[in-house]
Amino acid sequence: MGTPGDILLHIRADQMDLCFELATQLMERLGDAISVVDEVHGFRYFDLRSIVGFVDGTENPDGREAVDFTIVGDEDPAFAGGSYMLVQKYLHDMAGWNALSVEAQERIIGRTKLSDIELDESVKPSSSHSSLTTITKDGQEVKILRGNMPFGRPGMGEFGTYFIGYARSPEPIEQMLENMFVGRPPGNYDKLLDYSSAATGGLFFVPSAALCEELSERHPQT
Repeated sequence: MGTPGDILLHIRADQMDLCFELATQLMERLGDAISVVDEVHGFRYFDLRSIVGFVDGTENPDGREAVDFTIVGDEDPAFAGGSYMLVQKYLHDMAGWNALSVEAQERIIGRTKLSDIELDESVKPSSSHSSLTTITKDGQEVKILRGNMPFGRPGMGEFGTYFIGYARSPEPIEQMLENMFVGRPPGNYDKLLDYSSAATGGLFFVPSAALCEELSERHPQT
């Protein structure tokens, strides 16, 4: 689901008060130039688990690999140093999810719940979340960097995951979404979607600091 929006602010810190202070200052500076369409406050849930109880971001690249998979390079010199970011706000049917056995949940995710070990290919369904979100090109896995955050309001019955994915190009993100929602092959869709619905979503370009500085020095057109 595409949600209209021009600017997305992704604010992270180990302390919520720091996020709050920065967001407050940014909103004061932006003033009436923008209209806020959504605001989500995420939180750390136990040992980096999602609301559905599984560890999130296990296969994230790190170090040099993270840079190679997420930062635009010489293939697009005008935007080198930037990145592409997909965000999706998923709401979960926790009553339905919690009614499943742990084994059924593990088959849907493709990993063990407690120990976070990938299921053996002989027992992992091809419709599992981990299977369909694994993207390959020319025989090599293409990774994205996930920064997903749980959010929710138990008193309002709201339980969700704010998906945040960074990639070097939109291609692996688009392929991942097609695999999840359409299926690979078509019809073999991500069964996690039986318990999760995307309320909002959008694809954004994240400019490099150098590009931001260059743009700030341009005179506005009249």
